[in-house]
Amino acid sequence: MSEASLLGRVLAFAETDTRVRATILSGSRVNPAIRPDPFQDFDVTLYVRHLPSFTADQSWIDRFGERMILQIPALMGEKKYDHASPILYLMQFLDGSRLDLGLVPLECRAQVQPESLSKVLLDKDRLFADLPGPHEGDHFPQPPDAQAFADCCNEFWWLAPYVAKGLRRGQTGYAKYHLDALMRGELLRMLEWAFGCRSGWARNPGKFSSRFVGVLPPDWLTRLDATYAGAAATANWNALMTMTALFQEAATEVAACTGYALPAEEASRVSTYLRQLRSDAQGCPG
Repeated sequence: MSEASLLGRVLAFAETDTRVRATILSGSRVNPAIRPDPFQDFDVTLYVRHLPSFTADQSWIDRFGERMILQIPALMGEKKYDHASPILYLMQFLDGSRLDLGLVPLECRAQVQPESLSKVLLDKDRLFADLPGPHEGDHFPQPPDAQAFADCCNEFWWLAPYVAKGLRRGQTGYAKYHLDALMRGELLRMLEWAFGCRSGWARNPGKFSSRFVGVLPPDWLTRLDATYAGAAATANWNALMTMTALFQEAATEVAACTGYALPAEEASRVSTYLRQLRSDAQGCPG
């Protein structure tokens, strides 16, 4: 199944089914700044009448192709779906194509508006006649307030000793969870704010730093890559030290940009503690 035929099947369904009143394509597929590749999802939203007639029987999605796997988040977990709220069908097909198909009841249209990277494919009732052309505005970073900046710094430095303790104990999974799942989130948040400062809060940083190039210093990006370590203790000590130094440089820049106070003292105390633990680990026999 080609990419064109997948979207064509969705549109053919939307055009012929009277319950479907509008079809919106969103995301990277309508972003001219993104180089197309075969791994891009199709993010499609259908605005529909009589939503329960879709959700009571899921077999209507079979027409879009042979699936590898399906996920319906609204039906996962303990909470029961009410058959009245918007619902999302995540479909990965055997040929590698991917369709994220959302259904929004017409009565919820005011609350579930298309994001800025959206294009109208079908609009039977001119519901979206005033929708502007696709733009990246919804994906620009927002300046943090003073509390958000302070919280990010505090959380980052609070987590760092957990990594060191895990490495000293030989608990690789414990150390890497705190380094890669928790500290990294705070680092990327701070780097996005630095990106916003440097770009006037008017460029899209992309997902997981994918569009930092050309805005953040090349040295920062090289060091960011170096924070992704394997399982060896030495590699993770290096990643931890690189991450803390990079975070502090980015935080210093964001503080200067926003006028917020930089918690330099706690960063210094934690950094000293990390260096001492690492030095003690290097001095251990064996």
